[in-house]
Amino acid sequence: MKRSLLSATLALTIGLGSLPLSAKTNDVDHWNYLQPDREQVIASLNVVELLKRHHYNKPPLNDERSEIIYNSYLKMLDPARSYFTAGDIAEFDKWQDQFDDFLKSGNLEPGFVMYKRQLQRLQGRLEFALAMLEKGVDKIDFTVDEDLLIDRENAPWAKNTAELDDLWRKRVKDEVLRQKIAGKDLKDIQEQLIKRYKRQLTRLDQTRGEDIFQAYINAFAMSYDPHTSYLSPDNAENFDINMSLSLEGIGAVLQSDNDNVKVVRLVPAGPAEKSKQISPADKIIGVAQGDDEMVDVIGWRLDEVVKLIRGPKGSKVRLEVIPATNAPNDQTSKTVSITREAVKLEEQAAKKSILHLKHDGRDYKLGVIDIPAFYLDFKAYRAGDPNYKSTTRDVKRLLTELQKEKVDGVVIDLRNNGGGSLQEATELTGLFIDQGPTVLVRNSDGQVDVLADEEPGIFYKGPMALLVNRLSASASEIFAGAMQDYHRAIIIGGQTFGKGTVQTIQPLNHGELKLTLAKFYRVSGQSTQHQGVLPDIKYPDIMDTKEIGESALPEAMPWDTISPAIRPERDPIKPYLSELQHRYEKRTANNADFTFARERLSLTQKLMKDKTVSLNEAKRRAEHDDIEAQQLSIENSRRKAKGETLLTKLKVEDEDELPEDDSKKKPEDDAFLSEAGQILLDYTGLSASVAKK
Repeated sequence: MKRSLLSATLALTIGLGSLPLSAKTNDVDHWNYLQPDREQVIASLNVVELLKRHHYNKPPLNDERSEIIYNSYLKMLDPARSYFTAGDIAEFDKWQDQFDDFLKSGNLEPGFVMYKRQLQRLQGRLEFALAMLEKGVDKIDFTVDEDLLIDRENAPWAKNTAELDDLWRKRVKDEVLRQKIAGKDLKDIQEQLIKRYKRQLTRLDQTRGEDIFQAYINAFAMSYDPHTSYLSPDNAENFDINMSLSLEGIGAVLQSDNDNVKVVRLVPAGPAEKSKQISPADKIIGVAQGDDEMVDVIGWRLDEVVKLIRGPKGSKVRLEVIPATNAPNDQTSKTVSITREAVKLEEQAAKKSILHLKHDGRDYKLGVIDIPAFYLDFKAYRAGDPNYKSTTRDVKRLLTELQKEKVDGVVIDLRNNGGGSLQEATELTGLFIDQGPTVLVRNSDGQVDVLADEEPGIFYKGPMALLVNRLSASASEIFAGAMQDYHRAIIIGGQTFGKGTVQTIQPLNHGELKLTLAKFYRVSGQSTQHQGVLPDIKYPDIMDTKEIGESALPEAMPWDTISPAIRPERDPIKPYLSELQHRYEKRTANNADFTFARERLSLTQKLMKDKTVSLNEAKRRAEHDDIEAQQLSIENSRRKAKGETLLTKLKVEDEDELPEDDSKKKPEDDAFLSEAGQILLDYTGLSASVAKK
């Protein structure tokens, strides 16, 4: 990525030794070696200046911003309010309106003080948990009727150490009970938890001043928006490696989620996506190299987990994963084995297929073009290779082949397409419109650059539908938004991700700053930020939009509008939307796959409302069995409707099971794709009948 404030082409994205308890030094003096250095002070001042001059919003660094920084930092240090006491908070509160002044003057001490206090409190909690475990988990009484509040984001701070002790007694009890219900032996549970907490204690003593500086400056930077962040020298190097695609991995975008690491999205054609065993919102709780022992990574920092997952091409990594489909109190996990490899451009290439449908008594053929990413072989392109590979060139070729097969329309599948080259989003738009604007880019000074299709003529004029979902992001949203604004396609599926901002990297004397300096707008003037693209016909959500998407991120920049780049024309699709919606609902009311999606999401959302869990084993098992019975009922309803074998219990996948080969599936097997084809045929039929009148 070029180190400029706006590059011409923008890539859109996103042997443990025992630790003797005699090592207890729960004294803040133990952490006095952690102090800010001169390089960090200078870097912090540079960050302040860069955000002031170049961030898209340019919000003032004042008392109001100070409170946001303070609360963000507190949440980063103690997301479940389980380390600090009310006394600690009262001590910190005196600074809540002063972080603007601290940052402007290069005073990093308050940030370091808060972090070191968290280290002290965390050490005390871990030692308490270890002492409890070493008495034996068989001594824990699971017949007592008591509950644990699991959603503690807004819980009151513990008044004193005694309250924290009671909270952690319940937390340890809950950890043991979760694993006990999952079928693990008490001895194994005790060994695993002791190992986990000892590991965390060991890692506390490995804390560096750089870790504190990065956390503190990120609380500041990310108060502007979730994509503005500080990269330490180590992480900056890792970022450069990622951008050059020279490091092998599993092809997954991860983020921190309290003490866990959560999957945000999977890279198309990447090892994780091809395994068919990992999904967005899954939690990774263990990592193992090859056949080595699984390392428990609960409570680890995101960058540390990422380092474990990465490795050389051809090597194997095993992940212990809690599926997103589990109930909130269900810790049943599965082990997934993945061979690390680089994502090959040809595997991300657009592909075509023919969807055969019967509609109103007639047989139809629809072309389907699956676009996993917006790609461009920059190296070949810059070298002047006339056969360089790109999304637009491939789609143009596929459209030519489909038209020779005399298809009745085309469905472009953008599901799970996380974006890529802005240039390709613009050029692909040009295949379906005559000359005109494709996307607007507004910078921090209010200047709007208009990217446009300069080629006259429309390559494909036939009927078209676009299939999108929550994981369609960035370049996908630009293309989908243009197709909707030019009324060139019916947009079908789910609300898209909502990533509508542009970032750049600015080098510092110490590390780098990734900052947001521009925002994308559709030709209608609507932003793709936060709201994403809203489909004309909405499918049931396949995941909770509160968990995944731009709107799920703290301090996400809002949706807004600017002046449109084109004059509004009569929308030929809008008059039929009501009838199209009616037909779609009637057709899918009893469709097994649509019903399954609705019922599964409904159950997940209902379960997410439960803020507490019982620590009584009999009650907890009854709750667990009831939830599993509901999930089994939903799954078997789908299987029964499709004529498949019913299950007697929910199947837990493991690494020995091979995923179903997608090459053996027909397009017609995908209910959501087939329905998109039916909706497109509904539209072509309705519009044709009106044209004849």
